[in-house]
Amino acid sequence: MGSPQGSPGRGGLGLLVLFFLLLLSPVVVLPQLCVWYGECGVASGDKRYNCAYDGPPIALPEDGYDLMQELCPGLFFGNVSTCCDVRQLQTLKNNLQLPLQFLSRCPSCFYNLINLFCELTCSPDQSDFLNVTSTIPYYDPILKENRSSITELQYFIGERFANAMYNACKDVEAPSSNVKALGLLCGKDVKDCNATNWIEYMFSKDNGQTPFSIIPIFSDAPVRGMNPMNNATKGCNESMDDSTGPCSCQDCSIVCGPKPQPPPLPAPWLLFGLDAVYVIMWISYMGFLLIFFALVFGVWCYRRRHFISEYTPIDSNIAFSVNSHRDNGKITCGERLGERFENGLRMTFTSWGAFCVRNPRPVILFSVVFIAMCCSGFIYVKATTNPVDLWSAPSSQARKEKEYFDTHFGPFFRTEQLIIRAPNSHPDTYSPYPSGADIPFGPPLTKDILHQVLDLQDAIVNITASFDNETVMLKDICLAPLAPYNNNCTILSVLNYFQNSHSVLDHAIGDEFFVYADYHTHFLYCVRAPASLNDTSLLHDPCLGTFGGPVFPWLVLGGYDDDNYNNATALVITFPVNNYYNDSRKLMKALAWEKEFINFLKNYDNPNLTISFSAERSIEDEINRESNSDIGTVLISYIVMFVYISIALGHIQSCRRLLVDSKISLGIAGILIVLSSVACSIGIFSYFGIPLTLIVIEVIPFLVLAIGVDNIFIIVQTLQRDERLQGETLDKQIGRVLGDVAPSMFLSSFSETVAFFLGTLSTMPAVRTFSLFAGMAVLIDFILQVTCFVSLLGLDIKRQERNRLDILCCIKSNEEMSGVQRSESILFLFFRNLYSPYLLKDWMRPIVIAVFVGVLSFSTAVIHNVEIGLDQSLSMPDDSYVMDYFSQLGKYLHAGPPVYFVLEEGHNYTSLEGQNMVCGGVGCNNDSLVQQVFNAAEIGSYTRIGYAPSSWIDDYFDWVKPQSSCCRVYNTTGQFCNASVTDPSCTRCRPLTQEGKQRPQGKDFMTFLPMFLSDNPNPKCGKGGHAAYNSAVNFIHNKSDVGATYFMTYHTVLKTSSDFIDAMKKARVIADNITETMGIKEKSYRVFPYSVFYVFYEQYLTIVHDAIFNLCISLGSIFLVTTVLLGFEVWAAVVVSITIAMIIINMFGVMWLWGISLNAVSLVNLVMSCGIAVEFCSHVTRAFTVSTKGSRVERAEEALSHMGSSVFSGITLTKFGGIVVLAFSKSQIFKIFYFRMYLAMVLLGAAHGLIFLPVLLSYIGPSVNKAKTHTARERTRGTERERLLYF
Repeated sequence: MGSPQGSPGRGGLGLLVLFFLLLLSPVVVLPQLCVWYGECGVASGDKRYNCAYDGPPIALPEDGYDLMQELCPGLFFGNVSTCCDVRQLQTLKNNLQLPLQFLSRCPSCFYNLINLFCELTCSPDQSDFLNVTSTIPYYDPILKENRSSITELQYFIGERFANAMYNACKDVEAPSSNVKALGLLCGKDVKDCNATNWIEYMFSKDNGQTPFSIIPIFSDAPVRGMNPMNNATKGCNESMDDSTGPCSCQDCSIVCGPKPQPPPLPAPWLLFGLDAVYVIMWISYMGFLLIFFALVFGVWCYRRRHFISEYTPIDSNIAFSVNSHRDNGKITCGERLGERFENGLRMTFTSWGAFCVRNPRPVILFSVVFIAMCCSGFIYVKATTNPVDLWSAPSSQARKEKEYFDTHFGPFFRTEQLIIRAPNSHPDTYSPYPSGADIPFGPPLTKDILHQVLDLQDAIVNITASFDNETVMLKDICLAPLAPYNNNCTILSVLNYFQNSHSVLDHAIGDEFFVYADYHTHFLYCVRAPASLNDTSLLHDPCLGTFGGPVFPWLVLGGYDDDNYNNATALVITFPVNNYYNDSRKLMKALAWEKEFINFLKNYDNPNLTISFSAERSIEDEINRESNSDIGTVLISYIVMFVYISIALGHIQSCRRLLVDSKISLGIAGILIVLSSVACSIGIFSYFGIPLTLIVIEVIPFLVLAIGVDNIFIIVQTLQRDERLQGETLDKQIGRVLGDVAPSMFLSSFSETVAFFLGTLSTMPAVRTFSLFAGMAVLIDFILQVTCFVSLLGLDIKRQERNRLDILCCIKSNEEMSGVQRSESILFLFFRNLYSPYLLKDWMRPIVIAVFVGVLSFSTAVIHNVEIGLDQSLSMPDDSYVMDYFSQLGKYLHAGPPVYFVLEEGHNYTSLEGQNMVCGGVGCNNDSLVQQVFNAAEIGSYTRIGYAPSSWIDDYFDWVKPQSSCCRVYNTTGQFCNASVTDPSCTRCRPLTQEGKQRPQGKDFMTFLPMFLSDNPNPKCGKGGHAAYNSAVNFIHNKSDVGATYFMTYHTVLKTSSDFIDAMKKARVIADNITETMGIKEKSYRVFPYSVFYVFYEQYLTIVHDAIFNLCISLGSIFLVTTVLLGFEVWAAVVVSITIAMIIINMFGVMWLWGISLNAVSLVNLVMSCGIAVEFCSHVTRAFTVSTKGSRVERAEEALSHMGSSVFSGITLTKFGGIVVLAFSKSQIFKIFYFRMYLAMVLLGAAHGLIFLPVLLSYIGPSVNKAKTHTARERTRGTERERLLYF
């Protein structure tokens, strides 16, 4: 029994002993085996095969320790036994230079990548995951033995490792190219790149870098006895070690958090589902009508109850009569003051008029001398044609920023650009070898068309111009960033991918059956890697432009969809030319070449190509041509007005007295006085060096003609209607007439003068210059009219009394007549007998008020919808070649203007803190300058920033790293040694230590920065900053410190004025935010954005404020002057101001209806319309205030009868004839801003001055001034006028 019981115990003990023996016995480890060691045999060029070797790892010679520690520190342990020799390590280092330059910005990304290659090249466990599949025999001449060269092998890689490596690298930016780094390293577009095809491309023999085929096989599980390489990886949000941080937000999206989202658009203000302003104005208008008609009806009922006749005017009855208390009431101090002021003006002008008629020759002589003295200033006249001076004030923010940019970085280059289409060509289809889907190529990308475009491009390069007996070619004026080392001009053209060479374009590799690589292959690579110096296909041609910089596809191709550049339907060629603001001789050379460039393209004929083009000078040239072509139109317009004025001034008594009663000579004299006042204004300000502008020349004669002619008609027609009193001489009659009308002329002219002079407070140069010249011209015109014209009028009346012919005054008419007869024109009779009584009928007046308030309500409702800006195409003639260019620009361009974020002088770039505020790489602040611009580009549809910025500081940090071969110096002299130089005395700038791998600071930063900015890109170092950043950094203190710098990117495509305005606004918001987050707001420097168009569009940021300010200033000054000159009739001034305000608001309504945008030109017209509105309103209002009739209706009727005809014939008919001619102008800007606005100005002015204002005065006009009435009675007592006035 014992035995069976003991058996289990003995068995258990045996198993236990066996277990312990296994533990104590040595572990069986599989031997480490290599698959290669050393290099043998040339694959192609300088690329070599690796030698097959299936033995154990071999100890690395000590001279390879530094390389191993630099490249593969994970394998640097023990006796450093590896499967690679020193030569293989050196090859690995050389092959890693390109990815190092682009991916080392993100250390964890580069760590994973280098892990992949270190395991492949040197791992002692190669045989676990590498399988040699093909070799060729090789005889080693040194060892004198036969060996095998590996021509193909399989690399088993873990899927987890591959995906982790791709995820760590997919967001890394290439700062100088504004693209993702993988777009340059994947062989595909970024959006098509993934972990597997990236690794497949890097190991493909076709990429031009790999000497033999390496076939990656992805699996996390063992495959065919092989254990995939699945080393630990680092995520881009993980630190490599204690001394480095995770990748930056710019290079690692998960560090940033969620992608920035644009703020939601502001919700529209709606009421009842409609625009709130429309609803409010509609309700207000309905409310007004209800109250107004209720009052009218109430008054009508009251009148019916108290008076017998229902046709008695509303306010002519006892209850409402002004006269009911005219004689009974006391004269107030205000009325007495007003009467004295009015009487003083009348007496002054009466005496002055009589003096001028008595002494015509001295007055005329003095006037001519005065005009001559003023016009002598023409010898100093200067015209401003520079658009910057026209549209931007010297003190404006954009102007100051432009000057800062020009001073520190040089002026923005001049641009000559072509947009080329191939209408007769058909799309091409490319079939990649050996496999792949067919790729369509757009019509202009066929080889034949590209050859023709290259011929055109070469012809442009060889254009020869002449200036001052010197020959000027493109090479003399072009932008050459690498000069003097490389004098090639910058030509942004797709043909620069082919080095602007027919032979490179024709370069192809293939056999009699297949084409392995040709221009299609090269194009597809270059649009992904424009900075590449080797297209890594079988062609091995560079993509970098001949000028040393990259050619971005979005700048040279047009009409493609998404990023499918091969679908382009247009080619864009840009020739940047140096600008010389402070060197007129060099600028004239550039202008001379541009002139020949334009002439060449105008005459270029190729049926296969359709070309739209523009030069820097094109817009200014076409505006000048337009101005010259419109001179005829403007002259015809003025001739029409002159002829009308000359004929309309005379009042013909009979056909026989036609040549006696006509006033052609007086009309011409009046017109000459008007034009002389304009000339005097120009001459006076030319003395003071104030330059003339196109707006002054085009607008002011029209304005002064309107004002001056109106005054001429008032004087002449009032005199024609007047009857000379018994015993009254001619000088006294004209003096008396002038005393009656000159205060009204003085009122309007002085109001306009003050309004215009106050307009010079505007910050807009165009408005300020116009206001200055207009104010002086109106003032001089008034002075000449009450002096010279009055004297000429006296001479003309004397001529008429002597029956001498007009113009031919020496000839006497046979038709005798005793004196000049009092006459009333048909227009006057029409106004007095028909128009005025009909307009002021009781049933008509409410309709007029209702209609005009309705129009006002409509205009107020749409005023906020008036567009702001000025479409460039409007400034061009209809037949201009630039019009075609503008239309193609919006259709084909895919990038907007470049924008520079400038960091002003004062920032400390040598400190770690200062660097972190600016840079976008590892360790940089998440709200740094570069990062914020990058974030803005992520939501480009909102911010209008199209691409990530090119960052000189980030590229500099990559360039200076000791792992890179870029930054080297001669160890003997310390001078810079370019990466392409093979000289043993060239050593790294910084040691390959932990400290050396850190960013340079302090003195080190400034030591190597000039080297970076002088380094030209080459195949061994594509990060050289000479071409990309030479002008981006401004050195100060003899290159011992960094001053101002910029970071460049591009706006999105901007088509309309609102796009440009919004882009500038958003860029400024971004820059202000950067300034604030950098904490430099309180310091003496800041960040600001600069683009070449900002200086022209800044005006639109404040145009609404400027419009309100200028128009309010004008209205305010008109109110004050009118109050004083009407004899302190405050209420009359209020009525005038209300009417003018209505005209201005209605002008905005017309602008919305007629598609006229608000800009400097239209604002000048609006300010001018204030002046013309005064002419329409002030004369009628003054006539109303001095009328002594009983009721408001009667006074309004008298005012309209006496002044309405003069205003209508003086302004409305005169201007209407001239304006209609402007409709036939070739210029869009003339048709829109002059014809349409002038027509609206005259029609609205006439409607309000001759329809609305009299009706408004009949309702709420000021009460009669009892003192004025008493004085008028005393003045006319016993005369015929007493019967007329008080019957």
